[in-house]
Amino acid sequence: MTRRRPLAGAAALTAGTAAVVARASYSALRRQPPGGPARWARTNHRGEPVTLLEGPAVALGATAASALTPGLPPRMRAALVAAGAGAAAFGGYDDLAGSGDRRGFRGHLGALARGEVTTGAVKLGGIGVTGVVAAAAASGSPADLVINAGLIAGGANLLNLFDLRPGRAVKVALAGGGLLAAASPGARPAAAAPLGAALALLPEDLAERAMLGDAGANALGAMLGAAAAASLPRPARIALLAAITGLTAASEVVSFTAVIARTPVLNWADMLGRRPPAPPARPAPAAPGAATAALAAAGPGPGGRQEAEPGQRQQAPPPAGAARG
Repeated sequence: MTRRRPLAGAAALTAGTAAVVARASYSALRRQPPGGPARWARTNHRGEPVTLLEGPAVALGATAASALTPGLPPRMRAALVAAGAGAAAFGGYDDLAGSGDRRGFRGHLGALARGEVTTGAVKLGGIGVTGVVAAAAASGSPADLVINAGLIAGGANLLNLFDLRPGRAVKVALAGGGLLAAASPGARPAAAAPLGAALALLPEDLAERAMLGDAGANALGAMLGAAAAASLPRPARIALLAAITGLTAASEVVSFTAVIARTPVLNWADMLGRRPPAPPARPAPAAPGAATAALAAAGPGPGGRQEAEPGQRQQAPPPAGAARG
């Protein structure tokens, strides 16, 4: 009991500090966005503008809390700060310099094989190096170094794959961090920093005013990976790494959004706190006589009639360059 109380107190202090720093950072960044607001503006799945400034604010809150609040072992503290700062830096580079033409491991590595170095490939390599550096701070044996580097880099990449709808990546982070804290009480102070920062800005994400982007999602995933690396026994870390690898591989051939949409409990959790989906776009009303003229020009169809299928509606194409697919 005496051991649990200091851990709970350290976790609460770390989460609170992360939340305060994240909110303050977001407010400051919104007042004076580096490079101007347009540099951070993106279009979401509805075709509406959102800002990427949530990501840097979350990363700042999580890394600052990990560095400053007491109660964390030095090796765990060093791993968390290295993981969060490195993943946020490389993710932010891809956010601001990337075009989005290549996606996933297959897209970036395929381009690299043809001699094209994409910003995504730079990010993948940089987060891989970040994983090794952060793992070196938390690891003991060479085997642990390999496992832990995989957890940190893999966690960064996997969480980013969920940042496709409002609040989804934060909800996944909260669920994963909660499971980690339940499995290992020693992980609670470490997981508290990324979770506190993410929770503080969840309302902005759900309201579709802001999104994590690569900077925020990569940082959260890397820090949760570092928390797992520094607290779980080796068999549990191997199992977790296998799960991360399997989900990442599945994302190359399966749409997580489609799976979530057709699974009732996942869809319920995904929509919790979100605005309802936008209704399908209706076609513009035709001018009087336009339908008759079009039919006359096209000629008769089978049986001498041309009619639309019952309930048929034109679907508006998704906006180009949408940040959330």
